[in-house]
Amino acid sequence: MQDILTIKEASEWATNYLKKNVTTSNISYLIQYGRIKKIGDNGTVQVSRQDLINYYKSFNGKREVSWKDQLGNDLNWALSFDQYKEAETTKHVHRLHPYKGKFIPQLVEYFLDDHTDNFKTEIYFKKGDIILDPFSGSGTTMVQCCELGMHALGIDVSVFNALIANCKVTKYNLINVQTEINRITKALKEFLFNSQTLEFEEKLLQALYEYNNKYFPIPEYKYRLRQGEIDEVQYGAEKEKEFLPVYNKLLKQYELKLRQEKSDTFLGKWYSQHIREEIEFVFNEIKKIKNIDTKKIISVILSRTIRSCRATTHADLATLIEPVSATYYCAKHGKICKPLFSILKWWETYTRDTVKRIAQFDKLRTQTFQVCLTGDSKTINIFEELQKKNTAFAELALKKKIKGIFSSPPYVGLIDYHEQHAYAYDLFGFKRKDELEIGPLFKGKGKEARESYVQGIADVLNNCKRFMVEGYDVFLVANDRSNLYPTIGEKAGMQIVNQYKRPVLNRTEKDKGAYSEIIFHLKSKY
Repeated sequence: MQDILTIKEASEWATNYLKKNVTTSNISYLIQYGRIKKIGDNGTVQVSRQDLINYYKSFNGKREVSWKDQLGNDLNWALSFDQYKEAETTKHVHRLHPYKGKFIPQLVEYFLDDHTDNFKTEIYFKKGDIILDPFSGSGTTMVQCCELGMHALGIDVSVFNALIANCKVTKYNLINVQTEINRITKALKEFLFNSQTLEFEEKLLQALYEYNNKYFPIPEYKYRLRQGEIDEVQYGAEKEKEFLPVYNKLLKQYELKLRQEKSDTFLGKWYSQHIREEIEFVFNEIKKIKNIDTKKIISVILSRTIRSCRATTHADLATLIEPVSATYYCAKHGKICKPLFSILKWWETYTRDTVKRIAQFDKLRTQTFQVCLTGDSKTINIFEELQKKNTAFAELALKKKIKGIFSSPPYVGLIDYHEQHAYAYDLFGFKRKDELEIGPLFKGKGKEARESYVQGIADVLNNCKRFMVEGYDVFLVANDRSNLYPTIGEKAGMQIVNQYKRPVLNRTEKDKGAYSEIIFHLKSKY
C-alpha cells in the first residue's frame, strides 16, 4: 500500500478507511491546522498515510468522526480550536473573573484577523476598524480587538459585566496596584490574627488530614470504590457523621460563629459570619484607594475571591443548592472536606494571578480604544453615550462609524445574567436590571419566550445599524436549535450570507456530549 498520498488520494483513502465521505478540503484542513505533516512543496503537496491513521486514532480524531456522525458533516472542525490547551483559551486577562457563557478568544481572532483559509475565504476587518459587541458580557471581543489593533465598543445591560470588561482593557499603574494589594493583604492578616480563624483552620486541617488518611487512603479507597467493595453513599455518610464531633469541638474551642443572623440577601445566605466580616473588612480597605482604576481592578479581585468562598460543597460551586456550614463527605475528592473559614487563601491567589495576567496583556495590547458602555442595546444612543465616556473615541467613531459586529447574544432560557453575579450586586450595591435581559433563564424556552427573544435581538440589530457603515459585516455566535435567526435577520433588514457550524468542546465538567453552535454572518438586505 502506498505510504505517500496526494491530497486527492488521501481523500479517497480516508473515505474508505472511515466508511464516510472525506473531502479534499477536509485533508487540507488537517494540514493547515497542523494535525498532519505536509510533504513536498505547494505544487505537489502530499501527506503520509501513517499520519492520517495516527490522527484518526487520536482522541480528537475519534471525537471529530464521532461528533460529525451525530451533528452532521457540515460541522467545521477547524473552528473547534482543539489544538489549544486551556491555558491558551483563557490566556492573560480573559480569566480575570469567572463568567458563564463566554466564547473563547481564538474564535474572535479567527473572524477578525486578516488570515484566510479553506473556510474563511475573505477578510472582513482590518487594523483601525471599530468593532461593536452589543452583548459584551465579560469583554472577550474588546480584549481581542485590543490585541489585533482594532478599536472596540461593548454594550451590556449589566453594570457588573461592564465593570469586568472595562477592567480587562484598562492600562494600569501596576506599581500602584501592587502597593495597594500589599497594604490590604497585610491589614487582612492582622485582622485574622486577632480573630484566631487561621489557628482554628490549621487545627481542623490537621485533624482532617489524619482522619482522611485513615479512612480514605489514596489510592486504595478509590480502587475499592471502582471495584464495588464500598457503598460510597452509605460509607461517606457514616464517616461524615463520625467526624462531626471533632469539628464541633474545635468550633466551640475557638468560639467561631457560622451562620449569620439575617439570610435574606445572597451575602447573608451563602457566606458564614466570619467570612462575611472579612469581606466587609477588605471592601472597606478598597474604599480607601484613591486611584480609580486601581480601585476597580482590586474590587474585581475581591469579587472573584468571594465567588470562590461561598458556603457550598466543592461539587455544587457552580449550581448552588444549599448552604454548607459543617464538614462533609465530598464525592468529588473522595474524602471528608470542609467549608471555607477565611478568604485569605483565595485573596492571595487571585491577587498574584491578576497582576501576572495584566502584565502579560500589557505586552500584547495596542494603542487603540476599547470602551464598554452600560445600557440597553435595543435603545442606547451609542455615540452620545460614548461621548460621555471617551471624547476622543467618540470623535473617531463619528468619523469612521462602526465596521461591524462580533458578538454572542444570550441563548433562550439558558442563563440569568444578573443572578450569576448576585454576590457582587449585593456587595457593591449595583442596581440590577434583570427585566432588560433578552432570553433569560427565568422566562423559560416556551413559544412566548422565543418570540420575545426574536424581537429583542432584532431590536438590538436595528438600533446598532444606525451607527454602522453601509457595507457592514455582522457575526453572531448562537446555538439556534429553534431556527430563530432567519426570522431575526428578516426583522432586522439583514440576510444570512454564510454560516459556520462549529463544535463546542469541554463546555463543563459534567457535560461532555456532542454540541455545536453556529456563527451567522449577516449583511444588509438592501
